[in-house]
Amino acid sequence: MKIYRIINVSFISFLCTLGLTLAANTQKLPAASAEKLPRWRGFNLLEKFSQGWSNKPFAEDDFKLISSLGFNFVRLPMDYRVWIKDGDWTKFDEAVLKEIDQAVAWGKQYGIHVCINFHRAPGYTVAKPAEKTSLWTDPETQRICALHWAAFARRYKGIPNSNLSFNLFNEPANVDSSAYSAVATKIIAAIRKEDPDRLIISDGLQWGRKPCRELIPLKVAQATRGYEPFEITHYKASWVQGTDILPVPRWPASKINAFLYGNGKKDIASPMTISGTFPASTIVRVRVNSVSARSTLVIKADGKQILEKSFVCGAGTGEWKKAEYKAEWKIYQNVYDKDYTAVLPAPAKQVVIENTDGDWMTFSEIGIALPGGKTEAVLPASSQEWGKKHDPVQFDLSNGRNPFRTAEMINREWLWKNSIEPWLELERTKTGIMVGEWGAYNKTPHDVVLAWMEDCLQNWQKAGWGWALWNFRGSFGVLDSERNDVKYEDFHGHKLDRKMLDLLQKY
Repeated sequence: MKIYRIINVSFISFLCTLGLTLAANTQKLPAASAEKLPRWRGFNLLEKFSQGWSNKPFAEDDFKLISSLGFNFVRLPMDYRVWIKDGDWTKFDEAVLKEIDQAVAWGKQYGIHVCINFHRAPGYTVAKPAEKTSLWTDPETQRICALHWAAFARRYKGIPNSNLSFNLFNEPANVDSSAYSAVATKIIAAIRKEDPDRLIISDGLQWGRKPCRELIPLKVAQATRGYEPFEITHYKASWVQGTDILPVPRWPASKINAFLYGNGKKDIASPMTISGTFPASTIVRVRVNSVSARSTLVIKADGKQILEKSFVCGAGTGEWKKAEYKAEWKIYQNVYDKDYTAVLPAPAKQVVIENTDGDWMTFSEIGIALPGGKTEAVLPASSQEWGKKHDPVQFDLSNGRNPFRTAEMINREWLWKNSIEPWLELERTKTGIMVGEWGAYNKTPHDVVLAWMEDCLQNWQKAGWGWALWNFRGSFGVLDSERNDVKYEDFHGHKLDRKMLDLLQKY
């Protein structure tokens, strides 16, 4: 009986596994068109993301797991250099192209839509090193890029749009809409000459953040991004300069501008005013980030000055952490990343922080520690919008996780206004919309990430948009993300972030 039980359980387990595979194989993909994209849900797969960093075959297990978990979309951001021969961008490596063919086939097998993207295209990339020529200005580079896309169009002609789409270029940046649409028109024409009906998706301008209305006549869908606010999504990201000195992010957050302008910029200068109940011995801390040329930090309590600190930037070593000379302005803009504190000698109702003399300075966070309190309340700078004057801040510990309140909070409603509404206007022109990339790097606290993710997902569900997390396995993903504040679950040889997975499956 004991042996029979083991065999029986194994057989049932086998049947369950078989059923899961069959369900994945027969999963019907929704119809897709440039006018209306389905609400796909899935991930980016990075096997051919970079010639030097990631250049290997796609993994069937990824497709199996993604399908079995209930998702139906993968985007393949790829570097064109992986499929050319010996650095010659006119010669293609058939062996590498067959590896991409295999990914497309697995998509069909497991009921997953495959979106092919040129993350690095001939003449364009957001990564390093930059291309030697410019896709936006060089006719020969444009011809070569069209040649590449035409080759993919020929190769996959006849595959239904429900199964396959083309995503032209990753996050067009540093190019205006007219120049971009002129190049896109040429590339789209090359694709449609080979495969007139292929579904084409264009990322938005300004790193995918801005719709490109000039593309409306071309009948292509567009993809936006889910990387707002950047201070949450790329906190301490090693490839983004300056994120290592950002304050620890929180969600929702108060809308606080990092700039304090001196009298050299009187037209945009404004003090930062925090109102509340501040007993004597309250400690006010300002972490100064950068200083341009010179500035004077002043802190006042009910109009009485309690701190004055002058900063004068220069070369070499000093009070600053890093000296940075800006040749275009012939000045130093040094990084301090240092705390300066003041103690209130008497009770006060208002604390004012300002730059009274000089050019400009930025702060990364302000801390307020009440006497006898166990923890310091921290107000991070959530934006670096040039010329933005400071709104009043209200401080009240009874507000819970975030005791600071501003007229404009960075929350789900803020995301809708700034990241959804501009794209809804484009959608009304019968342009399909999706979120091609989104997520938060593994240095952002996990509870903050989950709270932010849920607000994003609720917005996209309301808008009816699909999305693709960056990535499936890795620092933004549900598997093997290497967060130090997550209790992982063993899952098919991977470390699963169960809380994140449950959230994604919910929406």
